[in-house]
Amino acid sequence: MHTKDAITGIHHITAVASSTAETIDVYENVLGLRLVKQTVNFDDPFTYHLYYGDALGAPGTILTFFPWADLPQGKPGTGMVTAIAFAIPRASMDFWNRRIKATGRALKTGERFGDPVITFSDTDGLPIELIGRVDLPPTTGWDRCPIPGDHAIRGFHSATATLHGIKDIQALLEGEMGMRRQLQEGARYRFMMADQAAPGHLFDVVADPAAPPGKPGGGTVHHIAFRTASDETQAQWQSKLRQAGRHVTEVRDRKYFRSIYFNSPGGVLFEIATDPPGFTIDESVEDLGTTLMLPDQYEPIRTDIEKRLPSLQRNAFYHGFEDTSASTKAGRASAT
Repeated sequence: MHTKDAITGIHHITAVASSTAETIDVYENVLGLRLVKQTVNFDDPFTYHLYYGDALGAPGTILTFFPWADLPQGKPGTGMVTAIAFAIPRASMDFWNRRIKATGRALKTGERFGDPVITFSDTDGLPIELIGRVDLPPTTGWDRCPIPGDHAIRGFHSATATLHGIKDIQALLEGEMGMRRQLQEGARYRFMMADQAAPGHLFDVVADPAAPPGKPGGGTVHHIAFRTASDETQAQWQSKLRQAGRHVTEVRDRKYFRSIYFNSPGGVLFEIATDPPGFTIDESVEDLGTTLMLPDQYEPIRTDIEKRLPSLQRNAFYHGFEDTSASTKAGRASAT
């Protein structure tokens, strides 16, 4: 498969939450991601499917949630994606350290492969990482973002899966999906995807034979999706993976992209999703995320769906932290 047809990076990551309001509070108000699409779970139309990303909801920036009210808390563990990492400017580490602390969340700081890392958990216990980089990927800023432009998140940096071993997953990632093992740090192995300038072109695997199994529930990742350029290249991946003995689903139309799914060795659910058609097929860029958009098959029961879904309270940005440094003031001014 030619480079142009390769897996270029992470398309999106989908997690499970126990509260619609908490996802808005953490991901839009605190982290400054834009809610680019409010729709429903294709298999459960009375549950939201909320998409957060950059201003356009570009592949490589999209974190999505199924918020099931009162869902028991899960526990990240082996067989799951156990951390989601966003890229931030390296010069913004202090800004983000103070901003996360101001929310009352505990955090840890450290270093990984030479890059500074801030680690904390969202309200449900989902591990989130902010990784400082000098070489930041191109993303589109959101004009209502509560974060000054020079500190804003720039899409995904990477994701981490925890497994009992590396051998089988490495065979899939390198042998079938065309990734390249780039680095190793202890039990952490880093794989690189084809487009090194794209957000989310890194995937880490931690091999821990003693890791307990993950427990699905609030605060866990449901699946990770990787990018492919078109329906044609997706069909090639489907054929290639099936020939390798993987049990790959038929193509499923998710309205904003098309998807195929398969279980990777160790149990992590993988998806390969097309870049097109994107989130502007039913809303303008200006209106993204402002209206409940339904798959066509659920339009006849829209009234019932709207009655049963909780309302989205989006107009109270988080104001628990106000940075007064000269660089932040300058960044805020340039973003307005």
